Amino acid sequence: MTSDDTPTPSAATGAEPADGWPVAVGELDLPLIGEGRHERLWDVLGAHVRTHDGTDGPVAGTSFALWAPNARSVQVVGDFNGWDGGAHAMRPLGGPGVWDLFVPGVGAGARYKFRVEGADGVWHEKIDPLAFGTEVPPATASVVVEPTHRWRDDAWVEQRDATRWAEAPVSIYEVHLGSWRPGLTYRELAEELGDYLLEMGFTHVELLPVAEHPFGGSWGYQVTSYYAPTSRFGSPDDFRWFVDELHQRGLGVIVDWVPAHFPKDEWALARFDGTALYEHPDPRRGEQPDWGTYVFDFGRPEVRNFLVANALFWLEEFHLDGLRVDAVASMLYLDYSRNDGEWVPNKHGGRENLEAVQLLQELNATVYKHHPGVMMRAPLVPPRGDDVRHRLRLDRELRAAAVARRGRARQGLAVGPDAGRRVEQGGRRARPAGVHVGPSRQADAVHGR
Repeated sequence: MTSDDTPTPSAATGAEPADGWPVAVGELDLPLIGEGRHERLWDVLGAHVRTHDGTDGPVAGTSFALWAPNARSVQVVGDFNGWDGGAHAMRPLGGPGVWDLFVPGVGAGARYKFRVEGADGVWHEKIDPLAFGTEVPPATASVVVEPTHRWRDDAWVEQRDATRWAEAPVSIYEVHLGSWRPGLTYRELAEELGDYLLEMGFTHVELLPVAEHPFGGSWGYQVTSYYAPTSRFGSPDDFRWFVDELHQRGLGVIVDWVPAHFPKDEWALARFDGTALYEHPDPRRGEQPDWGTYVFDFGRPEVRNFLVANALFWLEEFHLDGLRVDAVASMLYLDYSRNDGEWVPNKHGGRENLEAVQLLQELNATVYKHHPGVMMRAPLVPPRGDDVRHRLRLDRELRAAAVARRGRARQGLAVGPDAGRRVEQGGRRARPAGVHVGPSRQADAVHGR
């Protein structure tokens, strides 16, 4: 629903019906959430601008819905109530532990959090795990978002879904948006980065994580808001514009996605309802010592649902062309970066994390069911034992081949104001294979900038 279809908050003049406002989460949604099978979780949880019929006319506002099964009570606090949730207590819907509330007069741009009384009786202010927007860090509030972007990339999506990417020439430029050319917005990056990608002959860009994260120095690998693009460079619609604009130039967009772990910030996912909700309760499986983070409880259906739906969310809401799943090795192996006695074997006595394997299988099956033309990628799992010498030799051979390809690519680049058009006319097979280049400081050395 867009702002063209919904009255503004100022139109919220009707009184509340005698039987209360409609519930945002339907009867069919609740069992799907509880079973971990709600593929479009973002449609029912989070904050959604809606209009309901009041006794005196239409009433615009925002529906809030939250999964917090062990919470004693939950309130919505924000800049619309002075951060005092006394008048905005959420109602429990039972079943899987979902809470719901419609607040009249609250519209796009409102800042909010959930005030959660945990199972331990302690109150904490928490961000919305399914917030679609956030304040600019270091501020931490969630933001109500109402998308208005009109996509123009139907031709691109059709071409992408018809391409066999495993057989097509692909050249990917990996970049961290915040350090490529600091200070640019999503829209400015679409122009400048898009021009650069075409000039250098790349077919795709791979962005280091863009989901919101509190510490810029992490390069996005410690995510707190999984459903919100970072606000450092603009709004969610500005990021949609970025993707759309690159698609107009014939460029694909892949994003690094981090389902392995999350930071321990007390205002975010950690101990969300006073219990280990998103993280595994056993620290031998629920904490990542290398990074000082929590590890998702991959065996919990609702958590697995949160992650699988999140991957689908980025592909559908932002038209991404692929995800690169980060830190897969830490997910797959229970003894990852742990000494003897610091990890728990699986039910067969092995080191494989069977629940993480199940998550990744479900992830790929769900993604390819809906979007067969996207790319699901992951880093190579670190070699063990005798594989090291083989991998080093293979690495040297790949680097030598990449340098040779790059030299040929430079000779055939389409440059100038009509570069994008000439490359498109030549077709994707005319594009060079190129080299998988890292962040900007590496690109400077490779390309002589």
